[in-house]
Amino acid sequence: MNQDKDISRRWQLLAIAAVIVYLLWLLAPVLMPFAVAAMLAYLGDPLVDRLERLRLNRAWAATIVFVVIMVAMIGVLLLLIPLIARQIENLVSNLPRYGDWAQNTVWPWLQARLHLDPHTFDSDRLLAAVKGHLASIGGVATAVLGKVSRSGLGIVAWLANLVLIPVVAFYLLRDWDRMVAKIDGMLPRSIQPTIAYLASESDKILGAFVRGQLLVMLALGVFYGGALGVVGLTVGPLIGMVAGLLSFVPYLGFIIGFVAAIVAVLVQYGDWTHVLMVCGVFAVGQLLEGYVLVPKLVGDKIGLHPVAVMFAVLAGGYLFGFLGVLLALPAASVIMVLLRYLIERYRMSELYNEAGPEDPVIAEVDVTVRRNGGVETETVAAPPPDDRRAP
Repeated sequence: MNQDKDISRRWQLLAIAAVIVYLLWLLAPVLMPFAVAAMLAYLGDPLVDRLERLRLNRAWAATIVFVVIMVAMIGVLLLLIPLIARQIENLVSNLPRYGDWAQNTVWPWLQARLHLDPHTFDSDRLLAAVKGHLASIGGVATAVLGKVSRSGLGIVAWLANLVLIPVVAFYLLRDWDRMVAKIDGMLPRSIQPTIAYLASESDKILGAFVRGQLLVMLALGVFYGGALGVVGLTVGPLIGMVAGLLSFVPYLGFIIGFVAAIVAVLVQYGDWTHVLMVCGVFAVGQLLEGYVLVPKLVGDKIGLHPVAVMFAVLAGGYLFGFLGVLLALPAASVIMVLLRYLIERYRMSELYNEAGPEDPVIAEVDVTVRRNGGVETETVAAPPPDDRRAP
């Protein structure tokens, strides 16, 4: 009877989880402002808690932190938008130089080394296409606003999302602890300790990842942009910002930034001195990221393999679009917590620990294994020498 009740309870929990996942997938197109607002509230909650420990009212503490976050975001946008616009204009104006370098240096070298047909690369058509795409970037905002303005419903939805993010973020920030307590109170008592433990572990990892990785991206973007500007690259700040922004995927920001910087310095200067300076900038950036920024700001608690990171980003983008890309790595971090818990449960189960019947065909041998930093000897099954085979 108890076993039937336990099975029924598990099916109920599975059905509830399936309904929640289905609703999230169904409502994904309208969840973007709420997801962004929740991320802002999550980032600001520790600061609000610190102000509360100073005996400040929760509402006032949330208001102060919210104002600081909004002012910081507006300041960053006002600083970055003109800089990015100037960098794009600079890149577009230098495109003829890139085209000449490609046509007179790169294409002949490739044709000589790979024995290609001289008409394989149509550099003029390629340059025109690239220039057309880059030139259109400056008009993207105008085109989007024009399209939205032609639809009354579209402009209302756009403005609603724009206003909704800070409003939802403030209310979530103010009521964060209360909502967490209510969710905890609604959990079935049979699984509440397990859920509380997993939530605590997920919070540690998310705190280390989200806050730390944002600081790493900002620091790398500032370093690469400033260092490439000191080297003398006219598009150095733009390359540095892109490299820093993409650094949340291991090695992606480094590879794209390094290749773009090498091409830009070859076109602009064409000497080995500046190429070596660019190589030095990215070498120092990698050392700074690997030995200072990531250990200090992110730590080693996440444990996501680079391949897992790339898969999470691609899978999130495929399933949920930009929202999936935005939440891919935090979700992957939480999934890692769940997998570690399930693995520990499996290792404590009878399925893993119960010894099976002896196999008379297979002999037992002693082998040396490494476990937890030490060396141990254990007995494992291994096939015996096949002395039945004819010589």
